[in-house]
Amino acid sequence: MANRDPVPQSAVIAYRRRWWRLRIILVTSRNTRRWVLPKGHIEAGYSPRESAAKEAFEEAGIEGIVGPEKIGTYRYTKSAQSGRGVREVDVYPMAVTLVQNYWQEMDFRHRKWMSVPAAIKAVEEPELKKILATFQKWAKHR
Repeated sequence: MANRDPVPQSAVIAYRRRWWRLRIILVTSRNTRRWVLPKGHIEAGYSPRESAAKEAFEEAGIEGIVGPEKIGTYRYTKSAQSGRGVREVDVYPMAVTLVQNYWQEMDFRHRKWMSVPAAIKAVEEPELKKILATFQKWAKHR
């Protein structure tokens, strides 16, 4: 019988404030070109937070300080072309401290800074939309 447990992943909501406006960065997925958070599998020897920061660096060319508490968890189903199955993603806030002009996956992904309401409209996963709304409330107190 096939293993039906979701595959654990971690992600960051990478944010910064510019001119008093909160912005987060989204990247396009490699295959479907949907807007998503920088995320990936939790690599051996890395904590979920460390792995999420590593993915943010590779996928979006950003570095920052990852918060100790996750904002939420969501699930999504990967398409057949990119490794079918359910993924369960823990999401952490990351205050961006550095944005690279060139990064590892820049030939495969686009990145874009957006307001939180624009990001909520841009992502497709309903659970992720809720996490972004929770993040917006969380960020008001930071």
